[in-house]
Amino acid sequence: MKYNVLVLGSGPGGYVAAIRAAQLGMTVAVVERAELGGICLNWGCIPTKALLKSAEVLTHLKHAENFGIVVDGNIQPNFEAVVQRSREVAANMSRGIQFLFKKNNIDVIQGVGKVKPDHFVEITDAEGHVTEIEADHIIIATGARSRQLPNMPQDGKYIIGYREALTLPKLPETMVVVGSGAIGSELASFYNAMGTKVTLVEFLPNVLPLEDEEVSKQAERSMKKAGLTVMTNASVEKVDIENDICHVTINSQRKGLITIDAEIVLSAVGVSTNIEGIGLEDVGISFERGKILVDNFYQTNISGYYAIGDIVPGPALAHVASHEALVCIENIAGNHPQPVDYSNIPGCTYITPEVASTGLSEAKAIAAGFEIKVGKFPFTASGKATAAGMKDGFVKLIFDAKNDQLLGAHLIGDHVTEMISELVLAKQMKATAHDIIHAVHPHPTMSEAVMEAAAQALNECVHL
Repeated sequence: MKYNVLVLGSGPGGYVAAIRAAQLGMTVAVVERAELGGICLNWGCIPTKALLKSAEVLTHLKHAENFGIVVDGNIQPNFEAVVQRSREVAANMSRGIQFLFKKNNIDVIQGVGKVKPDHFVEITDAEGHVTEIEADHIIIATGARSRQLPNMPQDGKYIIGYREALTLPKLPETMVVVGSGAIGSELASFYNAMGTKVTLVEFLPNVLPLEDEEVSKQAERSMKKAGLTVMTNASVEKVDIENDICHVTINSQRKGLITIDAEIVLSAVGVSTNIEGIGLEDVGISFERGKILVDNFYQTNISGYYAIGDIVPGPALAHVASHEALVCIENIAGNHPQPVDYSNIPGCTYITPEVASTGLSEAKAIAAGFEIKVGKFPFTASGKATAAGMKDGFVKLIFDAKNDQLLGAHLIGDHVTEMISELVLAKQMKATAHDIIHAVHPHPTMSEAVMEAAAQALNECVHL
């Protein structure tokens, strides 16, 4: 059978591409070697948030007296039930993708796909049977996996990646997490909330190193306040395993060589793209440093072959992959879409307090040559944050001093991941500080802090 579109991978890039292509009247098939929904729905974004929700409930119960609520008895997590709930949430989301595929008449082919010349894909199923399918347009959306370090090889038991971290059979008493990006910080926060003694090790000077420096420093303070041990400017040199204990040798700029013992070492030092063995060389598709090279509409150097998501240059984020999928399909359909604006991609980290940002940080804006105005409003001055007992954090906005246009937004606070979209839209619409100030924000809300930060940048803030 020949299809208009054949997609390799059913993650947030692949399934969105497939569904949109079907909506536009194309015949579509998806090749998937594992669960529908890919890593994000099954082993990443979604189950991680389910775990973090359990951690949030546990933390609220432990601090119920702060809100005038008496909770009798010893409050402890049922770790197996917490993990089981997260797996059920993931499975439900995967079934949702299955429903959408059926609704849109998308064929699902289980197996491992390999692109071939002349618009063919070779598929090997679980029994080793090989078939070839032809398609006018082939979209590669094979995603990424946990990156392995040579001095810290993952064995799945003592030294683990994010996937094993989601399904540990029991709650460890001690854990070392290596890498403080979104994955490392979120899982470190979860296990710390559950009661594990966690040490977070970061090679760079700040945790969440991609964030604005002030946000990173506030995140580190909040982590330490919650009981995490944080080591920055530090690297893991080796891990020796003896009698079910990991002896972790850490080279710290402040403390020198030290050894920490832990039951589990979680390696969260980034991801590696899944581009090996999928036929790129056979077809002649160009790639560089683990990324497939594409144009603004995700076509590779070979006509009719496309790539989206983690395997192309750009942020490795689920919502980026989904948007790339839409642009790719709309272009195939001849609808002349706008290319993705990579200068305005929101990033979210679901620790406590949450972190969200888009656009330029203060340092990057200055490095780019902008003269800037900075507005910052702390949640300690927010009525809603004070009432909720969640006063840690702030909203920080960066404006171009020449025209007061928004250049970047950096938030840390309670549920700020739900607030960042306003600022993504504001930046896309080239909003100024005055535009934000004159958009009436409801009271009392956390989002008032956005208006207040814009006002503070112009020295017009009433509540600070």
